[in-house]
Formats: sequence, structure tokens, C-alpha cells
Amino acid sequence: MSRITIGTAPDSWGVWFADDPLQTPWTRFLDEVVEAGYAWIELGPYGYLPTDAQRLSDELAARSLKVSAGTIFAALHRPDHYDEAWAQVEQVASLTRAVGGTHLVVIPGQWRSDTTGEALEPRTLDDEGWRRLASGMDRLGAAVADEYGLQMAFHSHADTHVDTQDEIERFLAMTDPDAVKLCLDTGHVSYSGGDNLEIIRRYPDRIAYAHLKQVDPQVVTKVKAEDLGFGDAVKLGAMVEPPQGVPAMPQVLEALEGLGRDVFAIVEQDLYPVAPEVPLPIARRTNSYLRSCRLPQA
Repeated sequence: MSRITIGTAPDSWGVWFADDPLQTPWTRFLDEVVEAGYAWIELGPYGYLPTDAQRLSDELAARSLKVSAGTIFAALHRPDHYDEAWAQVEQVASLTRAVGGTHLVVIPGQWRSDTTGEALEPRTLDDEGWRRLASGMDRLGAAVADEYGLQMAFHSHADTHVDTQDEIERFLAMTDPDAVKLCLDTGHVSYSGGDNLEIIRRYPDRIAYAHLKQVDPQVVTKVKAEDLGFGDAVKLGAMVEPPQGVPAMPQVLEALEGLGRDVFAIVEQDLYPVAPEVPLPIARRTNSYLRSCRLPQA
């Protein structure tokens, strides 16, 4: 039996916000996850799915669905941001634990807006910013484990200060390997020119979780040449369903399997905004493709 547990996420249905008229309604999302053959999901942005733990548990149970993780954004490179980040943790980690999730995915704050492409702050961090980021994530990861029993998984992300492979490696070198693990997002790593297989090979003990996605190299080349924001890149079709892009999924999955421990690998194809009839066929095809890689469907 594979030790990789495949699931999906609201992101694959075009969900980026708690409430947005362009997004798939949450009940349709849950129903279509089941239709696509998945049994595991992430919570997505807090407030998209019901935040009452009993109601959410009932909705999940009615569909035989289970939760792997919740997600927050935490701009801990900014001075005095920890309390704001912890307020998110108190909501998301509490709900995640209550419905049986085991991980908290943490995305660093973005220097450029997803929605407008506007630069919100400098593109790179100075040394003091790096120290704040690393020490803040160490503190957050330890507290999440102590108070909620969840493993924090840090998610490098386009248009943040931990984006390229060099930045990922610097971040890993500066953080506590017990408190801070990595959510390896294969699409974001490839989008920023990194090598997923090398990261797995060099940092096997830091990989705690994975997001599976692929990018279209031609679209990414255009995006980088024109210095477009990630939101614009998604609208141009930068993120594609496997096996149409990079990195190659069989090799990545084989490397994750080689870690020798249980790993969630959540399909997360950015599709915002997307017509409501588009996600389900993609989700079905993606699940079928992953099964062809000899992985379980649930």
C-alpha cells in the first residue's frame, strides 16, 4: 500500500476567498469532491466551509469526507504581526483539530497583491526581516503543536519572500527542523524555477505535506518576462492539470513515497476565477491520472 494519501482542496474549484460570487458554492464543492472520487480535503479559506465544528462534521460525515489540514497566511516578517497570525490560528487550528485534521499549512505574507498585482512592500527581505520571519515561524510552529497538536507545514508561495529554491533553502536553514516542516507545493516550486526532486532529496526530514500541481512552462515564461503577479498568471492558465505541465508527477510521487512515512499529497490546481462547470471534469481526470501512477484514490 502506498503511504501517500491523495486528496483535493477548494482551490481546485476556484476558491480563494471565504465569500466571493465568482466561486463555487461550498455545498457543490463538497458534492463534486465525492463525485470526483476523493475522500480527503483541506478546509480552504476560513469561512468558506461552515465554521461550526459540529455542522461541518455532519456535512463531511454525510459525504464520507475527511480533513487533512487548514490553512492560514502569516506575514511574520513584519514587525508586531504575531498576534494577528495567532488570531487566525485560534480559529483555523481549532476547527481543523475538531474535524480530525492533523496539519496547519502556513503561507507567508505576499509582497504583491493577488488581485491587483500591486506591490505592497519590497520584493526581497533584508536580514532583519529574515530573522523576524524565521523566529516567528519557529514560535508559531511550536505553539501550534503544543496547543492544538497539529504539525505546521510552511508553504513557499509565488509573490512572497519565500518563493525561489534559494529562498526555501535559506528559510529551512534558519528554522527549527522540529517545529517547522515544509509543505512542498510542486507547482509553486516549478513556477519559481526550483527543482522539486532536489528539495525532497536534500531535505527529506523537512517534508511533512505536499500540494500537487503543475505549471505550463510557456505561460510561466511569459509571466516572468512581463513581471506579472500570480493572480494574473493563474488567469493566463499558468497552473494546468497533470500530466500537461511540469514537474512530472510520477517522479515526484516516487520521491515522496521514498520518504518511508505517511504523507498527505493534496491536489491544488489554482483556477480562480473559473466557470462552475469546469472543475469537476478536471478533478475526475486528475484523480484518474493519479490512480494510473499506482496511488490510492482516497
